[in-house]
Amino acid sequence: MIFKKNIIYLVLAAVLSTITVAQKYQSDNLDGTYTNPVIAADFPDPDVIRVNDTYYMITTTMFVFPGVTVLKSKDLVNWEYCSNAVPRFDFSPCYNLDGCNRYGKGQWATSLKYNNGKFYLLFITLDEGGFICTSDKAEGPWEIRNLPKGFYDPGLFFDDDGKIYVAHGYGTIYITELNPDFSPKGDDVQVYKGDLRGGLEGTHVYKINGLYYLYCTYGGLAGMQVALRSKNIYGPYEQKLLINELTYGPNYGIHQGALIETQTGEWWTILFVDSGPFGRFPSLQPVTWTDGWPMIGIDSKAVTKYRKPNVGKEYPAAIFPTSDEFNGSELPMQWGWNHNPDPEQWSLSENPGFLRLKTVRVVDSLQKAPNMLTQRIFAHYSDSVISYGTTKINTENMKDGDIAGLAVFQNPYGFVGIKRYGGKDYIIMSNNGKTIDSVQIDKSTVYFRAGAFYGSGAAKLYKGNAVPETGTAFFQYSLDNKTFYDIGNKLEMSFSLKVFTGNKFCLFNFATKQTGGYADFDWFRTDAGFM
Repeated sequence: MIFKKNIIYLVLAAVLSTITVAQKYQSDNLDGTYTNPVIAADFPDPDVIRVNDTYYMITTTMFVFPGVTVLKSKDLVNWEYCSNAVPRFDFSPCYNLDGCNRYGKGQWATSLKYNNGKFYLLFITLDEGGFICTSDKAEGPWEIRNLPKGFYDPGLFFDDDGKIYVAHGYGTIYITELNPDFSPKGDDVQVYKGDLRGGLEGTHVYKINGLYYLYCTYGGLAGMQVALRSKNIYGPYEQKLLINELTYGPNYGIHQGALIETQTGEWWTILFVDSGPFGRFPSLQPVTWTDGWPMIGIDSKAVTKYRKPNVGKEYPAAIFPTSDEFNGSELPMQWGWNHNPDPEQWSLSENPGFLRLKTVRVVDSLQKAPNMLTQRIFAHYSDSVISYGTTKINTENMKDGDIAGLAVFQNPYGFVGIKRYGGKDYIIMSNNGKTIDSVQIDKSTVYFRAGAFYGSGAAKLYKGNAVPETGTAFFQYSLDNKTFYDIGNKLEMSFSLKVFTGNKFCLFNFATKQTGGYADFDWFRTDAGFM
């Protein structure tokens, strides 16, 4: 067993703790400008609408529930959680990790619409088909219904004459008229075959000045955004390349999203950028209409720092919540479970002020462990590119074979945790299922920390040069929350399509021998300082 202190990380953490106040956590620069990404975290495949003076955004959450996350904003820059439209997804045992899983699958590329006083969310899962969620309020509650047919990357559209359509497809785009119950009224009609390269997708539909626009992407890391335009919903359509941003930085390959008109008549678009291990970040770009085409950015280049949209008044800056003392009766909306949770095996009330995670079933790896609680890792708008997660755990009620701790989860994944084995407790660091390091302890309270270095995959966020640690995570532990010790090795984070979400901080407790044990998590905090 190895017991070591990593001086580099201790000094770095101590320095960062003195500049936490100077770190910038939000896009709003507080001077009438904002900086992209407009949200520095994994909120991919955005669709955005305005209802009166409020903007709403839907994004992809895949296999995380509560999920199908709806955000809201007053100015397109400062966003906050509004609702998680789908509390759990009970349409396959795979969403319970019951002998199978839905990593890399689940809900994605949802279309968000508002029509005649009702909100609509239309999405597909590759295995379970199409779904429609409806609500009178964006805050919910939402009703969900499985549809007789699913549509790939659907773009729902309510026309002026009361007819309902959906645009959909990959490579080839189709239009299908729908019945009021969202079943197909007729056949799929091919309206356009992508010809710039393969992979035309992510279609959203708009009717502007009497013309139909299909707002689409040729996706991928080096994505591009296009519009198709026609006088008739069924075409013929002409195509226009709107942006193909290949400058390395925070807007490289920007694509797939929504067109938005503000209440003052300005036009904007929110697209996303593949941003490395942390996931896919939304970016807010100005739109200028030229010859009837919505051209993106300024002089065909995406903006990084730019003036905020004119929405008629100013609104305060907003920061997404991350830390949690577990003092409430419900989990805040930043949390989501890895697949459906077992509601009988976790609690905020059995030990008030703590999150109690009970073991659910005997498993042989973290990927199969039910009731793993996750949240997105946010990058910072500052010179610091380290995002921290720290938690305090009481382990006295764990059973032999149990493992509880803090993970950075994608494929590969890593974690630092406590393992009870043969009546003794060991702090272990695991890198993608392999135990790298272990330390025996004799205390029932332990603190775990993970630090993740942001890496965009194309370049560091705002500095021109990459840093050696870009895209890696490290793990530490403490017995007093003052001195933290490095354990194991660095996790080389990735954005693998086998998972298809950004790396997340995760709290977990799973059994390898028997069920019946539990661990109590006192808090989870994300600032750099020692608390």
